[in-house]
Amino acid sequence: MSNFTPPAQLTAALLTWGDNKAHTGAGKLLLLGFLAGVYIGFAAHLATVVGTGAFAWVGLKKFVVGAVFSLGLMLVIIPGSELWTGNTLMSAALLQRRISLQQMLYNWSLVYLGNLIGSIFLAWVIVANSGICDGGFGATALHIASAKVNATVAGHSHNAAYFWRAVCCNWLVCLAVLQAMAAQDIGGKVLGIFFPIMAFVASGFEHAIANMYFIPAGIFAKSLPAALDKAALSGVALDNINWFSMWSNNLLAVTAGNFIGGAMFVGAVYWWIYARNLSDLP
Repeated sequence: MSNFTPPAQLTAALLTWGDNKAHTGAGKLLLLGFLAGVYIGFAAHLATVVGTGAFAWVGLKKFVVGAVFSLGLMLVIIPGSELWTGNTLMSAALLQRRISLQQMLYNWSLVYLGNLIGSIFLAWVIVANSGICDGGFGATALHIASAKVNATVAGHSHNAAYFWRAVCCNWLVCLAVLQAMAAQDIGGKVLGIFFPIMAFVASGFEHAIANMYFIPAGIFAKSLPAALDKAALSGVALDNINWFSMWSNNLLAVTAGNFIGGAMFVGAVYWWIYARNLSDLP
């Protein structure tokens, strides 16, 4: 007996998965979305902690940060919650006419809002109230937030660069979701999630829900004197770390890129390959 679901059967399961999500109530979607925002925030904070300090080899640092960040999707999928970036896979059910466009957008809107509230809430708890970040960790939070709202990226448009980073990110995230769905036991789910998530973080790609934690964490860290002092020593630019720039310089472009990466390059592609003719499915 196979210990994973083959691709054709997995795509058929994806259609049912999307159908079920389209019929989830509003209150449940908001609460589960809130939890997913918190879970991704926990992973983002852990990545901030691990990323603080010097590493002898920068590639090793990126690997370690990516490795610990994979905790976020594990917490989302195994205990269960609603993450907007993963829910872009509902496009397969839409294309198969199992759900309507209105149902999909309703789900996405509530889950995205829940993710946003949960991420900002955890950033407020950890950065503004726990005392953990009034120092080196806070300076790292400021550095990360500043990097995400800069005006230019190596001479290219910031938003264009971040759009394509976001496409690549959610391509990998949605493959991680599919691999977790295909696994038949918790160990397989952990491994299926770990490698794509580690890869997207270590590669420098952009995830909208993670940024809903990282940028507010930097905004809250601006009120911490010790964090500001340490950040100033390394020349971190603070001007663009604000609520307006979070959207104009990051989240709008990253959200659009995540949509393309998940809904089009994974959901639509696997629907096209395996689900157009359900009679062909084993």
